Amino acid sequence: MPTFPSRSRWLRWARASLMIVVCILLSACSVLGNNTRDRATVYDLDPRVQADPAWPKVDWQLSLAKVNATRVGDSLRIAVRPAANELQIYKGASWARIPTDMLEGAILRTLEDSGRIGAVARQRSGMSAKYRLMLELRRFESDYAAPGMSPTVVIEVSAKLLHIPSQSVVDSRTFLQQAPTATTSIEDVVQAFDQALHAVTGEIVGWVLASGNAANDPPRAG
Repeated sequence: MPTFPSRSRWLRWARASLMIVVCILLSACSVLGNNTRDRATVYDLDPRVQADPAWPKVDWQLSLAKVNATRVGDSLRIAVRPAANELQIYKGASWARIPTDMLEGAILRTLEDSGRIGAVARQRSGMSAKYRLMLELRRFESDYAAPGMSPTVVIEVSAKLLHIPSQSVVDSRTFLQQAPTATTSIEDVVQAFDQALHAVTGEIVGWVLASGNAANDPPRAG
């Protein structure tokens, strides 16, 4: 008759085999964990824009429509334009949020924190508002305009302020902000993006308050 190992011997053999498998797996994880070259560094822009004393105080409410953008420009990849007709991405780096979300969040927070407006909310919140801000993000990239030089970050936004009751556009404007980078490193490029987003957010918020205020209180005839 065939002989079988005892239960205790079989258990010892099973434990030893399991330990070998565990060691192999841990070793593989260690190798993967140390391979930082395959990891992407994630960056997020969160500018804090202080209210300008020149901004008017208004009592109407504003809804912020979802920001539109081209599919290529609205990506987690950080865009760079090495030549006029060429668009690439920075390797090993990405955004934590798509650019339209960063722009929308910066404008909403700046208006909320400014104390200059009755109320502001995203359009999908269902809040009843007098005006609606519609934005299109046209450019959100670093641009090597001059060969051999450090890039310049470019943010371009088209804005329209809509009077909701009449469905008429009371004002429109295109905002363009450029911020030069200190070097070609991705850290300096991201810093320039932060500066440009900070500047364009302040410009847009000031324009919204002034334009809505002028439309809401037109000059009276003398």
